[in-house]
Amino acid sequence: MTLSFNILREIIDRALHEDIGPGDITTSSVIDPDLTGRGYIRTKEKGVMAGLPVAAAVFQRLDQEILFTPQVREGTYASAAQIVAVVEGRLQSILSGERLALNFLQRLSGIATYTATLKEIIKDFPVNIIDTRKTIPGLRVLEKYAVRVGGGYNHRFGLFDGILIKNNHLKIAGGVTRAVQKARKNISPLIKIEVEVEDLAGVEEALAAGVDIIMLDNMAPEVMRQAVKIIDGRARTEASGKVNEANILEVAKSGVDFISVGAITHSARALDISLSAVLAGR
Repeated sequence: MTLSFNILREIIDRALHEDIGPGDITTSSVIDPDLTGRGYIRTKEKGVMAGLPVAAAVFQRLDQEILFTPQVREGTYASAAQIVAVVEGRLQSILSGERLALNFLQRLSGIATYTATLKEIIKDFPVNIIDTRKTIPGLRVLEKYAVRVGGGYNHRFGLFDGILIKNNHLKIAGGVTRAVQKARKNISPLIKIEVEVEDLAGVEEALAAGVDIIMLDNMAPEVMRQAVKIIDGRARTEASGKVNEANILEVAKSGVDFISVGAITHSARALDISLSAVLAGR
């Protein structure tokens, strides 16, 4: 997933308005406008860097003369206390953009790091980690970008680009068969249909309905193994529900094609990153 310039600018403008509003009264009253210098962005712990282009865009949206120079490549591990970027230009601009740039960088790097951690655990199995829609409203495009940087893949972006029939749909529509039949009448035949099931009976019904993907929701790994055996390649399989570092290996061993992990976005811990500013010539 690449970052759209227009969407990124919209997110940054909204965030700048929230943080700075009509002006940074602390910086403007303490720092002379003609002072220039550098800001050194450093990690305080090891992690996968994600969001360097976003941090750069924050500073450059504030001041087009700001120079942002990454010291590491996006998507690579940085060690603790490593300088990952240098910001040069007017110190008023650097200090006003500091918190917002770091907020984005810390959040996205945390998501990428957690994704990479889970991916490393299951590296010996032919299964992909995918994200969910459990993202901060308004920041989904950035958070899904960070998942890709960390080595994961994106599930549907929103309700508009994929059919996923879940429990509440099934209850109201009258079960798997009726829900799938209704969906087929109302969508293009090119759109894949995924159905969430909770037991082996649901697996059998989903197969009979001819769905493309079966989500095995909150199943124990041994039940997932039985489900994968029953499906036998007739549909793709996705494991979902409370997946974490402690159980993802057992889930991968079940033979599913995808493991969706809401925690890589809704519960990823922000990476600890800071900025220290100095006057030019120091």
